[in-house]
Amino acid sequence: MSTSWPTGRLAVCLVLLACANVQPPPGGPPDAAAPELVATMPESLAILPDFDDDVEFRFSEVVSEGSQPNQGLGTGDLERLVILSPTNRIPEVGWHRRSVTVRPAEGWQPNRVYRVELLPGITDVRRNRANVRRVVTFTTGAPLPTDSLSGTVIDWKAGRPSPAALVEAVLQPDSLVYRGVADSSGSFRIGPLPKGAYVLYGVLDGNKNLRRDPREAFDSTRVVTDSVRATELYAFVHDTLPPRIQTATSTDSVTATITFATPLDPAQRLDTTAVTLRKLPDSSVVGVRALRVPAATQPVREKPAAGRPEREPGQPGDSVPVRRDTVAPPVPAPPGPATPAADSGRRPALNDRLVLEARDPWKPGDRLLIEIRGVRTVSGIQGDVQAPLVIPQAGPPAKPIKPGKPGEPGAAEEAVPDSMPELPATPDSSPPLPPAPPRSRPLPPAL
Repeated sequence: MSTSWPTGRLAVCLVLLACANVQPPPGGPPDAAAPELVATMPESLAILPDFDDDVEFRFSEVVSEGSQPNQGLGTGDLERLVILSPTNRIPEVGWHRRSVTVRPAEGWQPNRVYRVELLPGITDVRRNRANVRRVVTFTTGAPLPTDSLSGTVIDWKAGRPSPAALVEAVLQPDSLVYRGVADSSGSFRIGPLPKGAYVLYGVLDGNKNLRRDPREAFDSTRVVTDSVRATELYAFVHDTLPPRIQTATSTDSVTATITFATPLDPAQRLDTTAVTLRKLPDSSVVGVRALRVPAATQPVREKPAAGRPEREPGQPGDSVPVRRDTVAPPVPAPPGPATPAADSGRRPALNDRLVLEARDPWKPGDRLLIEIRGVRTVSGIQGDVQAPLVIPQAGPPAKPIKPGKPGEPGAAEEAVPDSMPELPATPDSSPPLPPAPPRSRPLPPAL
């Protein structure tokens, strides 16, 4: 009895096996095309009261899950490319070969406006990167949103816009957090959003986890969605510690530079009434002529708002605005001129130094004590500080070189005597050379 399959059935199996794995022929041109986003579900600006599905981004080919899988910690490669708002929890991000799905960890809540943003960075299995950026906005029963917020996030310490900065808009009074990311120039636009008042944060997201962490630099302000003016956010590291002097060094016979551990409030105007300089050990008071910020501190240039040309310093209407951070503790305004209006396109640069100028010069080896009252940090923490100022001793003077004749002591051209003893002459023990043999014939006479 034969156990072989019929020829027709064997041929059908071979055809099915050949169709199971369709690949481009070997030796063909490499695939350099990035994956394309072909569809999103649900449709944007839809009202879905009973929505209980996933938001899906569908691509034209298989996309890569990345080297770091998604584990609900926000550290997965795909989790870093998805922003779901409003929620404070890490969303559930799924990989399904040709699509990426998103849903909140707590489930969809009724009567809310949801915003799901896919950031650039999706790649295929050949590492071709897609620069597509797409936002899906829908509601689960709330009215469709129509407003938006825009502005620029600036790294205040570096004095330049911060690319890919995190932006958080916290709706008041519900504390619903809507997130977005600034572009390569530090500019952002988040919308559509529900109408209302927001606390707007600009964060330098150092670890790229799309969350505002305690030690990350940020700035905040209160805005409303019906405002047409762009918002500038100057991010800096907030600190609850009081001011502290790090070093105090003399730069000349009457000037010393005082360096603080944290930047100072650029709105504060300190003068000589806030500083006392004492000479130790008798604590006698030394007069102070000036206390100022270094002359090299220059204002930070902002990106001019739409429709407003940029002005050069010194032109009419130019001023130095200082806007208080909404999260900083309230402090009384310092004495002095009123803070200028905040519509000038300039912001003073962050500074952590003060320059002290004494009335009388100090001497090498002097020891002094600097006391400054009411110093305020950029975080709004105020306190009194003191630090010693030690004037270094002068070094020994260099030995002068006097001119003179060669051979004279102390002359510039004086030769250094050789310390090696003179060796006695050694007699030549080699035998004498034999005399030269006579020439075979005389030389021709000279012409």
